[in-house]
Amino acid sequence: MATEMDQVIEVIVTIGNLPATIGPDDDIYDAGFSSIRALQLLTELEDRFNVALPDDRFSLARTPRALSGLIQELAS
Repeated sequence: MATEMDQVIEVIVTIGNLPATIGPDDDIYDAGFSSIRALQLLTELEDRFNVALPDDRFSLARTPRALSGLIQELAS
């Protein structure tokens, strides 16, 4: 079963058209994420994990680990 982190990375790789080798601590914007793709990512993560991610906190979470942590925090 895929962990939450694995699922976050899967969504990032799919939406960002990034290599599957992106790691938990890789900056998604340094890897090529654009602001348009970030909005797509925000929407997909909110739908998949059934959470509302505040824009200001989402924009500061630049790695899969940070995004996963934010999702865990808001889901509990």
